[in-house]
Parts: sequence; C-alpha cells; structure tokens
Amino acid sequence: MKWVRFQAKQRQPAYGILDGSTIRQISGSMYSSYQETGECFPREEVKLLVPCEPTKLFCIGSNYVDHIKELGLEIPERPATFMKPVTCAIPSGENIIIPPSAQRVDYEGELGIVIRDVTCRVTPEQAKEHIFGVVACNDVTERSLMKWPLQLTYGKSFDTFAPIGPFIETEIDPDNTVVRTYLNGKKVQEDETAKTVFKPSVLLSYLSQVITFYPGDVILTGTPFNVLPMKDGDLVEVEIEGMGERLSNPVCEAAKQ
Repeated sequence: MKWVRFQAKQRQPAYGILDGSTIRQISGSMYSSYQETGECFPREEVKLLVPCEPTKLFCIGSNYVDHIKELGLEIPERPATFMKPVTCAIPSGENIIIPPSAQRVDYEGELGIVIRDVTCRVTPEQAKEHIFGVVACNDVTERSLMKWPLQLTYGKSFDTFAPIGPFIETEIDPDNTVVRTYLNGKKVQEDETAKTVFKPSVLLSYLSQVITFYPGDVILTGTPFNVLPMKDGDLVEVEIEGMGERLSNPVCEAAKQ
C-alpha cells in the first residue's frame, strides 16, 4: 500500500492512500487504526508533502561495502550513526538548495525505513514488526565542511538536505530490495540492500537500545558506491525497486531562490 501526506487547496494537510492517480483521504492514524473519509482527490490537484512527520531523522554512514571502499575506510564493527534535523526534510519535487557557503554538495540516494510505533530496546527480530514501510531518501551532504574534525552532522544539516518521498510503500522488504540514484537521467548509483553491512532491522534494534523511536521517525540506511557532486540546474532522483516512482528533486543555488 502506498501512503501519502498531502494538501489540497485551502485545506489542512491530511493523510491518504495513493491508488493510481487518486488519493483516498483517511482519518485516524495510518500506523494503527484509520477510516477512509470518502473524500478522494486527483493526485495532480494536490501538493504532496513529506509523507510522514518525523520527530527525528537518524542516518547511517559506511553501510554498503563498495561505498566504504570508495571512502578508504575499514568495514565497521558497529553502525556509524548521525542525525539530521527535521528542518532538512523536503518532499519530492521541491528544490535542494545549495547554500552560499557550499563548495561541494553531494547526493546520497538511500532507502529509508519509517517507524510504525513507539520502539525501545527491541531485538532485530522484533524490530521488523516496528517498521511501517520504506521510503526513498537523499542524504544530501556538503562534503568540504565534513573535513573539519567531528563535523559530520554540520555538513549534512542544511535546510533542504533530506528529500523524502514521494510516498511510503508498505509492501517492500527493506532487507531485500535495490536502491538506485539518477543524476540528470543517468543512473549513477545501484546496490542491493541485502549487501549492506547492517540490515535495516539490525539498525533499528541497535539504535533502539539508546533512543526511543516514535511513529513517523525515519532511519536513512546508508548510500551505495559512487557519490558525486551536484550543481545548479541538476535533477537528482532516488528509486527503490518496487515502488514504481522516484523521489525527484531539482538542485538550485540559494541566490536563485
């Protein structure tokens, strides 16, 4: 099932089920108990928003073996973790803004998992039941700032640096799918989530030993090999195999906003 968060003209944001080109609005919670309201909207007549409302965005570095080699690092014994503020989050279609201070801004196409319910201190086996669905994400990174000591989060936390969308898909196994990234229509990244060092359920279990997760929180599970910079006028797209649609965001310099 495909879940969206959307806004029709002169209405408050709402959640709904994407059924082809139609959105069926719901009331209640998509994570637990909901009812269809009977209202339907043509997709082209509404604005799609970030498909969930996270309290936090957790990210994983160095999780695909070829990307680890690309960075010249060793295979980690435990996940490398960092956070992005929720102010980074933008929906599919909105501009990724290159800030004035930027020297190199990279795409990092990733699979994100959306948390279903309150999750704390779960095992990897239990964690699977706490994953609501998957979503395409882009862990946009200002690479030059990360060369400073201990500045990983700083270089990844600019506004617009976490595109998420266009919808949440609940029928895909996050441990066994494929992530692809396209830059101006050319495929630049592709890898299988089965080849990650730490599977999504393991990541949720690991983080939940320290952090309590809430419905709608997102964990970005790492990027494949071949991270490259973007420039003004580019279009970057992230595809999760089986979703049928890409997360798509133009790139724009701040001065041109």
